[in-house]
Amino acid sequence: MPANIASPPQRAAVVINPAKVAAGADLRAALIRLCDTQGWAEPLWLETTVEDPGTGQARQAVEAGVDVVIAAGGDGTVRCVAEVLAGTDTPLGLVPLGTGNLLARNLGVDVSDPVSAAYDVLNGTERTVDVVRCSFDHSEDENVFLVMAGVGYDAAIMADTVDVLKDRMGWLAYVEAGIRKLPGKPVRATVRMEGKHPVKRRIRSVMIGNCGRLMGGIEIFPEAKIDDGLLDLLVLAPRGRFGWLGVIAGIFGRRKNKRQSAEYFQGKSAEVTLEHAQEFQLDGDHVGAGKHMAIRLEPGALRIRM
Repeated sequence: MPANIASPPQRAAVVINPAKVAAGADLRAALIRLCDTQGWAEPLWLETTVEDPGTGQARQAVEAGVDVVIAAGGDGTVRCVAEVLAGTDTPLGLVPLGTGNLLARNLGVDVSDPVSAAYDVLNGTERTVDVVRCSFDHSEDENVFLVMAGVGYDAAIMADTVDVLKDRMGWLAYVEAGIRKLPGKPVRATVRMEGKHPVKRRIRSVMIGNCGRLMGGIEIFPEAKIDDGLLDLLVLAPRGRFGWLGVIAGIFGRRKNKRQSAEYFQGKSAEVTLEHAQEFQLDGDHVGAGKHMAIRLEPGALRIRM
């Protein structure tokens, strides 16, 4: 190419969940104006559907050769887009529009202003983060998550949270569901972390974290970092009438692993085997029920622009 011919402007794709934004046309117009003022081409606009919540749109964006794929929606949209981008050279950008926006919060992305978040993507720098892949009931199919997966109690919360309350109350809707789901029976489980002896417990939940912070700023995995090459795993096994008090003490107390009610482990892979089927969730999305979950970490597999 001759030196006096300018290279074409960069282009972003926006994979957007239309259910997460009331004034979709206004946001689209605002992002088109933003790209124009920042010297970027008009963005490729791709809306998710119930049948395809983001993976097909992300593949279309990669095939179009865009410079960044912006996931505009909640953590579910982000997870679907990341599933396609992981292992590629195409970076992910975040425009938070959901209830939790946990990945964005853990990364310090502006969750209050979508246009401001998009500006940071267009003018930001790239970093790499870890990606977690998991499979259920020995299936060869794998799913991706970036923030947190759960088996049991926390997954049941995600499955039973009322959408109307989420729209009205935001993350407090999960608190309401959590209170309703507190009563319940434990299930026998075997947890195997890479290089460690199996742990057998009667659990209410097993949580696997790639980030540390949940809704309301609660830091349930204080040692977790999204780029440390490690999984953080928490076994919740309340015992007796006041078992949940022991869980709270185990999570927020100073001597975490001295209490079997809440035990922490770290590693690069894990496996959870259950006596009876339990609910599963990935980044806040209920993904069904089963008796086995295998998890493995891919360090630095995803590029994020912010």
